[in-house]
Amino acid sequence: MDVPEVPSKVDPDALTAVLDGRWAELRRGVRAQMAGAEFRDPVDLGIEAHRAQVLDQLRALAETDRPGLGFDPAYGGGGDVGGSVTSFEMLGYGDLSLMVKAGVQWGLFGGAVQLLGTERHHERYLRGIMDLDVLGCFAMTEHGHGSDVQHLRTTATFADGGFVLDTPDAMARKEYIGNAARDGRLAVVFAQLVTGGESRGVHAFLVPIRDDDGKPVPGVSIEDCGPKAGLNGVDNGRLAFDGVRVPREALLNRFGDVAEDGTYSSPIESDSRRFFTMLGTLIRGRVSVAGSAGSATKRALTLAIRYGEFRRQFAKPDGDEVVVLDYLAHQRKLLPALAKTYALHFAQEELVSKLHDIDASAAEEDQRELESRAAGLKALGTWHATSAIQTAREACGGAGYLAENVLPGLKADTDVFTTFEGDNTVLLQLVAKGLLTSYKQDFEDLSPLATARFFTDQVVNTLLERTSVRKALESLTEGSDAEVFFRREWQLRLFEDREDHVVEGVAKRLRKAAADPFGVFNSAQDHVLRAGRVHVERLVLEAFTAAIERCDDPDARTLLERVCDLYALSAIEEDLAWFLGHGRLTASRAKAVTSAVNRLCSELRPHARTLVDAFAIPEQFLAAPMLVS
Repeated sequence: MDVPEVPSKVDPDALTAVLDGRWAELRRGVRAQMAGAEFRDPVDLGIEAHRAQVLDQLRALAETDRPGLGFDPAYGGGGDVGGSVTSFEMLGYGDLSLMVKAGVQWGLFGGAVQLLGTERHHERYLRGIMDLDVLGCFAMTEHGHGSDVQHLRTTATFADGGFVLDTPDAMARKEYIGNAARDGRLAVVFAQLVTGGESRGVHAFLVPIRDDDGKPVPGVSIEDCGPKAGLNGVDNGRLAFDGVRVPREALLNRFGDVAEDGTYSSPIESDSRRFFTMLGTLIRGRVSVAGSAGSATKRALTLAIRYGEFRRQFAKPDGDEVVVLDYLAHQRKLLPALAKTYALHFAQEELVSKLHDIDASAAEEDQRELESRAAGLKALGTWHATSAIQTAREACGGAGYLAENVLPGLKADTDVFTTFEGDNTVLLQLVAKGLLTSYKQDFEDLSPLATARFFTDQVVNTLLERTSVRKALESLTEGSDAEVFFRREWQLRLFEDREDHVVEGVAKRLRKAAADPFGVFNSAQDHVLRAGRVHVERLVLEAFTAAIERCDDPDARTLLERVCDLYALSAIEEDLAWFLGHGRLTASRAKAVTSAVNRLCSELRPHARTLVDAFAIPEQFLAAPMLVS
């Protein structure tokens, strides 16, 4: 198999066309708006000045059509969910505090009103939310219950025709609430709905937290979270409630309502299913975080690669100093990270399209698949941002440690992305749970005899499938290492086989959970997390492969093929212990993977600048002093 050589010069615009994808026109418009707007990195700003600057920028953003893209056209919105998420993603090129504050206002707060409320809420609030007449908060997380939202302890008790909200103790205080410390006037508060002495689970309520003069309303306590490691342009605060009364209409009642006499009704009978359905409508925030993390990663890698192209260190025998990006060790730092950034970008674009296309009538299975994919990509994307931005910082040496060169700010601002909008470890467990659902459905209601037969059939079927996959893999391993490694079908089969093996292994371990569910799950948790990760890695490789097929420019396509090879082989290299331990690679072939990654780094080195220029990041976001040669 001959691997085509990458042409010496590739047009970055051809790559940009593939990267921009379905919302290319919107991306071009956003770039033009960004390039024409004044931008200032908050390097030397104090907290209050930074918060004021971000609010000013938010108001400027509200004057464009971008904040309304995801809202209902009946109330002045654009009805373009995918475009809305894409525009949030691109805010990640600039001050991430603006992205987060915009996400709180229009994504979380506004999204909750639109998706959990009904016409009475839409008519009263949506226009004001879009144009910032109504500044709001999304008050879900509690001090004692972050990831375990279902068991949060704030209560909303129906009494005398309305609801009374209470914070029973300090652990039930709403924590880390964006827009709460300074600017918010209204909050969507998640609380346990109690009526007729019975709890009906978590619901959302619209609760005023400040009056027209900006003072806390009676019964609402507001504290400032104070300085954070990053994102100090966002006014995070703490909220507590002491007998705060709101009218019955304050309940966002799409999935559950309370009549004047206190009778509860819902189109979804199960409290648990209703809760997860409600949360499932709010995944736009999670998708937006993954996208903006990708934008911040692109910015960091662009800065580092540009710096590496002119920074010289140590001399060759002829006396000329070497550009640091010509060193293999430096390429090894940056180019696999760049390849993974491309891969995650295409997976994110695919996810946004699925989010845009799904509608309220979609099957529950499709909705759950979307939620699982959003959870997994958010986890892998934000972990990659943390790793890649740190790598970019190190690749720039001392210059990368100076605040004026942006990288320390990006590192600090994105660090929390791994734990907000869902803790990544919990999210990967959610992914694995979805993968295991089919196993659960297959045997949970079977009699002992039927269960025994089921397991026997499963063993036979698994052996047949495994034999089929192994034969397919074996047929693709004929030839030299170089030939095998650059076969896309081999890469895809290898990722698929690993996923199947890991998921099946988790299912077998968890079948023993009847006697001690917590103990068995806890002992298998590492296995569960691996299942989630390898599933998402397979989806990412498939998305990259599909994106290459959409590339019309032959030179750009060849370059993308090599970048995809680097993503796949560097991912295999990271997990060599598994592939060796499970007999998927021989020892000699495992060693050859490292050689192949080195070769790809060398081949892609001349195209590093082209690959980052293709992100088309507005130049004002790349104006770091260290790049002045």
